Amino acid sequence: MSTSSVRSAKTQQINFRATTRQAETLRRAAAASDATLTDFVLSSAMVRAEQVLADRRWFVVTNEEWAAFAAAIDEPLASTVRFRELKQRPDPFTDDE
Repeated sequence: MSTSSVRSAKTQQINFRATTRQAETLRRAAAASDATLTDFVLSSAMVRAEQVLADRRWFVVTNEEWAAFAAAIDEPLASTVRFRELKQRPDPFTDDE
């Protein structure tokens, strides 16, 4: 799993409902994994969450599509004036003033 081995304080609580069958299955799987129910469910959910998010970061393209993309990004910009102006603006994501 790609989560860090350094433990962070768990400050958020997540509540959800499950059927009796689901809860028992999760408890048995947690016990079989020698994990607490919380650790098992959280670990399993994190693996799935990372898979879902990875689907939004990785794209499959054909050789022709890749060649067209590479050609487009290798072309010089018509004008970079607006980009230079944008670069001069303060970064809204940092505390630097």
